[in-house]
Amino acid sequence: MSLGDKIGNKAEDFGGKAKETAGTVTGDDELRAEGQADQAKAGVKDAVENVKDAVGDAVDKVKNVLKKD
Repeated sequence: MSLGDKIGNKAEDFGGKAKETAGTVTGDDELRAEGQADQAKAGVKDAVENVKDAVGDAVDKVKNVLKKD
């Protein structure tokens, strides 16, 4: 995962937490739910990027094994 992606996902998660808190404090259920959705979306993006990283690492390991033979 690139550093830009990590920063973007953390920013989206932080923004979601801020929205959720603001919604809770003001009694705005729609804003609170929007914040929770933003956090969930950021979590899914992180998970997808982690899978991409794991697959890339696995491919690299296979390439290294094949180069040795």
